[in-house]
Amino acid sequence: MRLLLRVVLACLVLFVGGCGGGAGESSGDAPSWARGMATVSASELPAEARRTLDLIDAGGPFPYEKDGSVFGNFEGELPKQPRGHYHEYTVPTPGEDDRGARRIVTGRDGETYYTDDHYESFKAVLR
Repeated sequence: MRLLLRVVLACLVLFVGGCGGGAGESSGDAPSWARGMATVSASELPAEARRTLDLIDAGGPFPYEKDGSVFGNFEGELPKQPRGHYHEYTVPTPGEDDRGARRIVTGRDGETYYTDDHYESFKAVLR
């Protein structure tokens, strides 16, 4: 009985200890601008989002006229910053005839955020 209890406790410790830091969870290793937010590794983003990140890093060219425009953060989902701090980029959505709902928003200080629901929620992108 004691052996069974030890095995159960060991499994519980492994289960609880292995649950943190994945996609969608806040990570203790996250930069200060991402603390308290859901996070996602850039490698876990959809392929289209990774291509958009590559375009951002290269400075373009961007496929949509609005790419690079100022993101106003009117929804207030990102940390409050002065106007002009954030810029948005389209992440193409397969099957959509328009820009779709997915975006990457970058901040002047190197912040990167991803939304797949047109600004209703964001994940901090860890790169």
